[in-house]
Amino acid sequence: MSADSDRLVERLLRRLLGDTREDSGIKQRHSELKRARLIRRLFQSGLLAVIAALLYVSLNAAGFRRTEWVEYWPQFIEALAQYFPPKLYFGVIPFVDLGRYYRFMTEAGLVGEAGITLAIALAGTIMGAPLALLFGILGNERVTPFPFNFVFRGVMSIIRSIPALVWALIYVPLGGITPVTATLALGTDTIGELGRLLTDELEEVDDGPIEGIRSTGAGKPQIITFGMIPQMIRPFIAWAMFVLENNVRSAVSLGIIGAGGLGVTLTIEQQTFNFTNMMATILFIVLLVISVEMISQRTRSYLRADDDTEQLSLYDRIVGLPERLSNSLF
Repeated sequence: MSADSDRLVERLLRRLLGDTREDSGIKQRHSELKRARLIRRLFQSGLLAVIAALLYVSLNAAGFRRTEWVEYWPQFIEALAQYFPPKLYFGVIPFVDLGRYYRFMTEAGLVGEAGITLAIALAGTIMGAPLALLFGILGNERVTPFPFNFVFRGVMSIIRSIPALVWALIYVPLGGITPVTATLALGTDTIGELGRLLTDELEEVDDGPIEGIRSTGAGKPQIITFGMIPQMIRPFIAWAMFVLENNVRSAVSLGIIGAGGLGVTLTIEQQTFNFTNMMATILFIVLLVISVEMISQRTRSYLRADDDTEQLSLYDRIVGLPERLSNSLF
């Protein structure tokens, strides 16, 4: 008789003899699973209730009322017809009148405005990158002993806690809201953002080259120059390209308050209720931002061939653009 048959016979004999220990264990385990499932469901229901309450309170605090949707809905529908002006192609195919977008783009000189936006982002990134590298190195405990390294970390945290928009307002006394102050704002923001990324990157550099140079009797400047910085070149370029992406979006956002570039055109068209021209400007912004992101992504993928997180599809980049624009502003 096989082992499985022996165990089956033994189990039957136990039941015939009144041994219910195994059954009671199964019932106890079943009760524990039911109790755990009930607790999990109660927790999930409570969490959903808290989220719903927070949403209700937040909407009330923001002055959000359903009546406002009803009141302004006809205006929104009318604006949609201007955002996407209809046209019959070949007399039968209904689609958006792309010709109106193109005419405005050429008449308003959006290529030149895009050049200003890109110039602000590039200049801000290039100006802030060297100081970001300096603060990133000095904020590392291998270079600056604890707790003095936290002085540099603290400076970078303070810079990062202030949005680029606020930095632009801080620099207003230098000459108002202009491309100059926008560039300074992005340069300052780059110090905090890129510097913090480089500080974390320095925590992961290989100790081998550092120890090898230290064993030769080299001082700390030589150790930093020949042991740490060479290992940081590729990450530095990759993170700088990532920060450039954010700075392009921030440059558009700063333009909305008058700092120049495509943001200014967008604001003017919105204030004059030229919604078709406004949508044409938005489409041009999308084209600019995605172009910069694609170049940046390809550069980072080349530098970090083993990093799969950089592989975003064109669809994901277009759909996620509004969120990234918002994040870059705040």
